[in-house]
Amino acid sequence: MTVLIESPLRPPAAVLDRTVAAGDGYVGRIPAGGSLRIVDLHGNQAVDTLFYDAGNLANRYSAFDTIREQGSAYLTTGSRLLSVDLDPLVTITADTCGRHDTLGGACAQESNVVRYGMHTRHQHACRETFLRYGAEVGIGARDLGHNVNFFMNVPLTPDGGLTFANGVSAPGAYVEVRAERDVVVLISNCPQVNNPCNGWDPTPVRLLGWWSA
Repeated sequence: MTVLIESPLRPPAAVLDRTVAAGDGYVGRIPAGGSLRIVDLHGNQAVDTLFYDAGNLANRYSAFDTIREQGSAYLTTGSRLLSVDLDPLVTITADTCGRHDTLGGACAQESNVVRYGMHTRHQHACRETFLRYGAEVGIGARDLGHNVNFFMNVPLTPDGGLTFANGVSAPGAYVEVRAERDVVVLISNCPQVNNPCNGWDPTPVRLLGWWSA
């Protein structure tokens, strides 16, 4: 069920205000009770995101457990994103897009070759961004799991397959999460140009955060 809810938090009060270019990333810590907003500045941009328990990075986001416990394949307002230990990491508290994917995974150079051909082998991909920024906080290749694709549209087919479709977001749409414990957020603003998840034109996003300094 899609639930569109706007946030009462206002940008001038944010302690974090950063624009992340297409293909770039971000890593940071959100204290318990803090809120992070991701704004799709131009529409149809996919934002690949991972969450970790800041006190135990092995206790990372689990798409499987989140989907099972909420009984829905999509994420929207009210979704609690659970860890592999079934601990709530963040809750989606506001969403003006409608739904978000957690099945499609992050693009990688290897998967690009399989899906789109050898000519894509050296194109930048989200996995490389995750590794680059994750290294700053001790997150390596073994710590990368299934991620959230905020704003990405990956419909389920009647036979249980997945399709990459045009985005359902719009310029200025946003999603906001509240940290249920101290968490680390790792973001790759997806550079994918081989399917319509970014409208064939990757664009920047804005990050806003509200918490005590």
